[in-house]
Amino acid sequence: MAQGPKIPQSPLELLDAPQAVDKPFLTKTWGPASLGVLGFVAVMVGNYAARRPMFSGIQWHIIGGAAGVGIGWKMDEIRNRYLADRDAVYRHYITLHPEDFPAYERKKIGDMFQPWIPVR
Repeated sequence: MAQGPKIPQSPLELLDAPQAVDKPFLTKTWGPASLGVLGFVAVMVGNYAARRPMFSGIQWHIIGGAAGVGIGWKMDEIRNRYLADRDAVYRHYITLHPEDFPAYERKKIGDMFQPWIPVR
């Protein structure tokens, strides 16, 4: 029988978990790719509003897409740094106040059900 991941018994055991986890490909590329497409489409909308052909000035499309990818990449870096700092603050608080985080009380499914009395 295959064993799944070990379930932590208390929040303090969560601190022992490995910290470096590779993100999936789609998670890493979603932000920059979507903002790159948004930059490309923004130039198309600008051309449409100016009553020019949609793909005229293709260099602006390339620049808009590249700028969108760069902005998306930087936003992902800022978000990841913020989340890492937040997690570090949480870990620090948990290590300083372990009495606020007692061990989990494990319950079986059968203990959670109330006795069933049919009503007829």
